[in-house]
Amino acid sequence: MGANILIVDDAAFMRMMVKDILTKNGFNVVGEAENGAVAVDKFVELTPDLVIMDITMPEMDGLQAVREIRKRDPQARVVMCSAMGQQAMVIDAIQSGAKDFIVKPFQADRVVEAVQKALK
Repeated sequence: MGANILIVDDAAFMRMMVKDILTKNGFNVVGEAENGAVAVDKFVELTPDLVIMDITMPEMDGLQAVREIRKRDPQARVVMCSAMGQQAMVIDAIQSGAKDFIVKPFQADRVVEAVQKALK
């Protein structure tokens, strides 16, 4: 049985793309969230093995959400993603506790690689 994954992105289209990649590769998508605030609640509710989180979102961005999730579970595994592959954001994400970083547009093999690496 594949790992349980929570997908967080303010764009429904992006969530759908990631979900498609993950389910085709044997992972279970247990939930989706459209912003960081919802993501924190869903993380607590669903206790997924991994969270794939966008950085730029309304209400609470991905960096804030990672910090909140890791306060609740220091072992939480989060892979960040963003259309802006900016060095500073990548560093921020990793310092906030993210295990890896994927850049949009997603390449299926890179998504799977990041997920597998983060779950080890």
